[in-house]
Amino acid sequence: MATEATVRTLRGAQADTVRARTPLQNMWRRLRHHRSAQVGSAILAVLVFLAVFAPVIAPYDPLVPLADSPRRTPPCIHLLGCPASQPEHIFGLDGNSRDLFSRVLYGAQLSLKIGLVTISFGILVGAILGAVAGFAGGWADNVIMRLMDVLLAFPALLLAIAIMSMLGTGLINALIAIAIVSIPVYARVLRSRVLEVKQREFVTAARSIGVLPLRILWVHVLPNSIAPLIVQGTLGIAAAVLSAAALSFLGLGAQPPTPEWGMMLGEERNSIFNAPHLVVFPGLAIMLTVLGFNLLGDGLRDVLDPRLD
Repeated sequence: MATEATVRTLRGAQADTVRARTPLQNMWRRLRHHRSAQVGSAILAVLVFLAVFAPVIAPYDPLVPLADSPRRTPPCIHLLGCPASQPEHIFGLDGNSRDLFSRVLYGAQLSLKIGLVTISFGILVGAILGAVAGFAGGWADNVIMRLMDVLLAFPALLLAIAIMSMLGTGLINALIAIAIVSIPVYARVLRSRVLEVKQREFVTAARSIGVLPLRILWVHVLPNSIAPLIVQGTLGIAAAVLSAAALSFLGLGAQPPTPEWGMMLGEERNSIFNAPHLVVFPGLAIMLTVLGFNLLGDGLRDVLDPRLD
């Protein structure tokens, strides 16, 4: 009996400790113990490290061809038996005699910028539209969401290509197209959450004491609606990286000699059999980046689930 009482006491103390933590502390604790989030965070940490220190790690200039060097040479690593008389190129040389390892490293910088910039713009505009539609309702909701439905009716990549056909080719126009395509997703996510939160008791109480609608939206509704947007944004970065790579592969995004992974694949797609390393390494970089963001997004989705509180 004494042992059972001790166990119940310990369990009660642990429950009190969990309740004493703030919601942010509980979220961080669950995130640290979530396997998918751990793996995704590790992949992204390595990616960020390589992107930040690319100028230090890269052995060659990613834009300048190496003089008197053959094209499309296979990887040469001295520790793995490559003759010391040959210059070392970890990923080999591309079709313009440029070091592929250096270009992949600098491509990490560009991919992170593409993902963060486009999704930040998409979240900002989408959140404003979704919050107004969900909170105001009526004709504003109908007009905004019907416009979002029109954008969602088109496949994302085809819509981005159509936008770029009007804006022209180039990386900046690709960023604009991807950002515009991503807006409806975030607008719908936040609208659905706002519709749920604005029916809660604390919002009704704020209205009953005469709090201005704009303050209710900013102070009470949005802070309680932002969690799904964070999850969707994390997953959206992976989609933005893929979309940018697809546009560059088609020749609509980054232009030579910019070190962009999708453009590397497009330039060397015909060399997949005689020089497969030129396609494999950029493809692996894209795959690992998308995998890292998707795993982190899955972890955040589980961690931010209110049913786990």
